[in-house]
Amino acid sequence: MSLDAKLAKIRSPNLKNQQQVAVVLNAVEDILREQNTEFSPTAYFVALLSLLQQATTPTKILNKDLAASTVYLLDTFTPHTPTPLLRAKFSQILTHLIPALTNPEAEAPLLRSAIGVLEALLLAQDGAAWAIKQTEMGPRRAVSGLLNIGLDERPKVRKRAQEALTNVLKNPPPSPSLDHPASDMCAATTLLNVQALVKAAEAQAGKKKNERDPRLIHCLQLVKSVAAAGGWPSKRIEALCEALLGIARSGNEFLAMAALGVFEEIFGGLAEEVGGGKLEVVIEAISELRPSKSDSQLLPPWLAVLSRGYEVYSVVSEDKAFAKLPELFTLISTFLESPAHNIRSSSSQCLISLIDSCIPESSLLDITRSTETIFQQVATATTDLLSVRYQGAWVEVFDVLNALFAKLKWRSDPVLSEAVKIVGDLRGNEGFQGKKQADTVISSAVHAMGPDVVLPILPLNLEKPVRGQPGRAWMLPILRDSVYNTKLGHFRQEMVPLSEAFFQKVVNFGEEKEKTMEIKIFETLVGQIWAILPGYCDLPTDLIETFDQTFAEMLANVLYQKVELRSDICKALQNLIDSNKAILEIEVDEDGQEDLIAQRRITKQQAQDNLNHLAGLSGNMLAVLFNVYSTTLPQFRGFILKCLNSFLSITPRAELMGTFEKVTAMLETSLAELGAQTQADKQKKKKETDAMPPMAHTLMDLVITITPYLPAESYGALFEIFNATVSKEDDPQLQKKAYKVVPRLAETENGRKALAAQTEALQELLINSGEKVTPPARRDRLVALAQMIDFLPDEDLHFIPAVLSEVVISAKEVNEKARTAAFDLLVAMGERMKSGGVLKNSKVAHMPDDAPDVKATLEEYFTMVSAGLAGNTPHMVSASITALTRIMWQFKDAVDATLLGELVSTLDLFLTSKNREIVRSVLGFVKVCIIALPKDMVEARFPTLIPNLMVWSHEHKAHFKAKVKHLVERMVRRFGLESVERHMPEDDKKLLANIRKTRERRKRKKDEAKAAGAGSDDEGAPAEPAPRKSKFENEFDEAIYGSSDSEASSDGEAAGDVDMDGAPMTNRKAAAKKHGQTFIVEDPDEPLDLLDRASLAHISSTRPLKARVPKSRTKARVNEDGKLLLNDDGKDGKGGKGAEDGDMDVDMDSGVGGVDAYVDAVAGKNAYTRGQRGKVKFSNKRAREEEGEMEVDDDEGEGGKKEKGGYESAGKKARKGKAGGKTQQAQRKPLGMPKTKGGRR
Repeated sequence: MSLDAKLAKIRSPNLKNQQQVAVVLNAVEDILREQNTEFSPTAYFVALLSLLQQATTPTKILNKDLAASTVYLLDTFTPHTPTPLLRAKFSQILTHLIPALTNPEAEAPLLRSAIGVLEALLLAQDGAAWAIKQTEMGPRRAVSGLLNIGLDERPKVRKRAQEALTNVLKNPPPSPSLDHPASDMCAATTLLNVQALVKAAEAQAGKKKNERDPRLIHCLQLVKSVAAAGGWPSKRIEALCEALLGIARSGNEFLAMAALGVFEEIFGGLAEEVGGGKLEVVIEAISELRPSKSDSQLLPPWLAVLSRGYEVYSVVSEDKAFAKLPELFTLISTFLESPAHNIRSSSSQCLISLIDSCIPESSLLDITRSTETIFQQVATATTDLLSVRYQGAWVEVFDVLNALFAKLKWRSDPVLSEAVKIVGDLRGNEGFQGKKQADTVISSAVHAMGPDVVLPILPLNLEKPVRGQPGRAWMLPILRDSVYNTKLGHFRQEMVPLSEAFFQKVVNFGEEKEKTMEIKIFETLVGQIWAILPGYCDLPTDLIETFDQTFAEMLANVLYQKVELRSDICKALQNLIDSNKAILEIEVDEDGQEDLIAQRRITKQQAQDNLNHLAGLSGNMLAVLFNVYSTTLPQFRGFILKCLNSFLSITPRAELMGTFEKVTAMLETSLAELGAQTQADKQKKKKETDAMPPMAHTLMDLVITITPYLPAESYGALFEIFNATVSKEDDPQLQKKAYKVVPRLAETENGRKALAAQTEALQELLINSGEKVTPPARRDRLVALAQMIDFLPDEDLHFIPAVLSEVVISAKEVNEKARTAAFDLLVAMGERMKSGGVLKNSKVAHMPDDAPDVKATLEEYFTMVSAGLAGNTPHMVSASITALTRIMWQFKDAVDATLLGELVSTLDLFLTSKNREIVRSVLGFVKVCIIALPKDMVEARFPTLIPNLMVWSHEHKAHFKAKVKHLVERMVRRFGLESVERHMPEDDKKLLANIRKTRERRKRKKDEAKAAGAGSDDEGAPAEPAPRKSKFENEFDEAIYGSSDSEASSDGEAAGDVDMDGAPMTNRKAAAKKHGQTFIVEDPDEPLDLLDRASLAHISSTRPLKARVPKSRTKARVNEDGKLLLNDDGKDGKGGKGAEDGDMDVDMDSGVGGVDAYVDAVAGKNAYTRGQRGKVKFSNKRAREEEGEMEVDDDEGEGGKKEKGGYESAGKKARKGKAGGKTQQAQRKPLGMPKTKGGRR
């Protein structure tokens, strides 16, 4: 921020504590005006310095408020004051700053400002001033004071002092030495403080185990600030490292992180050092402090510091770090024997870091003996880790092997061949527990070395298994995922014969017989073998030698014969082309050298030769792919189209034109045959679900695919096809495909030129075909129209008004993609009108021939869209309002405010319409107005807008009530409650009261949550929530359909959607969805076996519901006549009080009475509840359940009677009669009984 901006901010304070500063500044400026002094930084500085002498003395502060304001302004002007003046006034200024810096009663704002002034003073001093001793009044004494303030208890003061110290040490005065004169003094002082605090902490360790001294962390932060200024003095490195590592072993994670942060700053400061001399001293000192192998507290941080040091060292001195790698590997590998998991994990991570940083990329291309020796030593040390001695750390060793394979790439062969064999043997052992990790290592080996190297070490042994050697069919999936940049000839020589052998066994078995498990296994193996082909074809090293005519013919035969292998072969053919094209797109460095590491040893010339070789075979491959495409169902054609695109991109020009001519000739024939079909034939084909589409559709797909690659000479035939198919309203799918030609053609530069040349003919064709467009083709037609907008000439834009009505009505399409395309086209047309041009209205169909030309502007565009408001149908009016809403959102800042005001007033009237479709669109328009338009413009419409809006707040259909409430909430949020309430009808003000209470409740809960979290420590405070990701694709959709989080929460609270724990259900559901909860469905009869594959069926993503067990009910006893027996002791042979109590339990429902009866009436199963507006509700859920249970009881109890006597209970008959819909004859009403209606009195 500039000085003028700072002064302007001071002159107009927003807070009360800033007003005193403004008063002092005004007083100083008044004095300068009286003295006719220019308002320069020097003049301000001198005036403030004299004012400071009035506020402070060398021993105390006379006026705290004046001192704070004066020092604050001095902090503002001192950086802009001339350096000679600051040097001359150093003693005077420092004398009056001492009370502010040393007084224990000095407040934090005064102290921070004083530190800023002191920082500017120290930056201005020269070498002579820094030579003054620390005991005298000079810069060194001031730095000593800064060091003391850097340990202040107040965080902001401490941070400001540390920042000032770093800035001062980073800017030394001009001298031969690169270090600051005060750096050694700062290092010595901070180091003594650290050592003293460490000793004090060790002395207190036994007394207060759970407490930590915050001063030690503050001191480490100060050390970090000194180290960040340009490195630590070399002679104090060893002492610092020893102290930091001692802190790291304390067990306190905060202290350990602070100590490691100091090391990070030291290494960061030495990263730019030339030669790495000081860095070598630091690393040597750290290496000499190697802890014991069993020290689980100190060893992990020591390994982390060592790996970080060598990471920086490899940047400063690449060759030296590479040469020390074998020695480091041997040293760190010994720690993998430790029984402590954290030591093993830290050791493996350190080895991985060393592999990644200390092995330079250039060494992979270096074939000298020294490089090979280093690779061999590292590989040998890693292979030794696979011995039984390190068995407990094999999981960590596997991670190291993965990193080594990834770094060495092809240089892994042959140095890591022995490691591959050992891991393969371990993987083949049935009792080995780390098969998944071993598979990852073998996958890394295949990716780095290639299958032609790994398979001789670990043969598959599938076709002719060798006695004593296991079969390794489990390697086929690994090969599928790992093969890359290898020899394609290996697949041709090894995998193809293996596939043929298994396929022959399937053929010999016969297709008519039922397949045995063995035959199914052979078919699976054939599929797995061919699934490896895409990896072999991903940047192969021997493409020209292997992919010849014979191999291409073999692939073509497999494409024709084996449908299930087509996807793998097409993916492989696509990889052949795309991988070589990717090499050509890699940029060279500044010297014009290719990056052969990134290019995987394939030069750009080799990649171009590979593409030329494939281009020679593309003609035949295209013919094969076309034939396969025509015999494949539409839902399985995607991978064939991708493969076709790759081959078309490299096909020679003449061959491409010949192919296109053949396709167009066949298309003409197919169109003629399609036109000759009767409607009955077409309907018959539609009913066949798996029927192939008409040949014309297939050929049209091929035309669309070829379009971007066509030369200019073929565009004439392409436009003829477009003309012939775009108007076929009797074939919607063909019309839909025809419209795809225009956007497909616009993908290339030549295609855009052709569209520009044919723009007049295409405009006329698209305008005339508008009446024949079918609903399935609507979206593609809108996309084609959008492409044409870019090619309209400035002198004739009649195409826009000619298609505008169609685009507007499409804004109400049912298809979402069509609506989105219509909105995009409305915006595109608006941008085109905004850029200027001429509208020739005489060429528009519905305009007279003598209509004058109009200049293209945004205002004219709004006028044209507004014409739809006078439409004859509500649908057209609604679509016009929706279109106006979209373009107003897009161009609200570019269009004239007067036009916007007229538009708002016009659409305000449509709120009085009786048509819901129109009003629904107007509500969207009103929402955009509330959000986006200027306040004064919208507020001026409140007298009519709010009453008209509230009319629809009583309409419950189509969510009108909720929408109106949401709009009112938006108004209150932006314009204030008073402004909205002023124009709200009296009958609707209760809505405002509800909104106000909701806002207050939400604000109160927010304040309570903030107050509850205010006391938490910074270290324990929860992290800030991530910004909410919008679920809408653009801002317009979010404005129309979205709402803020606060609104959602308020709606949830108002609706009472709260679960038993008191949390909103919407939030809990969202949290459950975010965390992806899973549940286990347990069988009560048998425990779940997690090792069983069938256990996956017991894992559910939704909470399993417990089956409701009906309450067991005791049967009431009846006599022979069916009468209920009460208190009939001993008649059933049971007798006693137990039987009696059982009967009473059934008849009287546990005999509740007194208080229990009242509780049952209020909260029992038959209790009532009150709903909205206090209405009484009775729940019949329990009654229905009991009725169902009683039906079961009746069936069970009466079954025997029905079989014997052939009768059933009257209640059951009544239920059956009711269920069957038959009306039973009403019985006579007894005398004296009142009349009832519906069975109720």
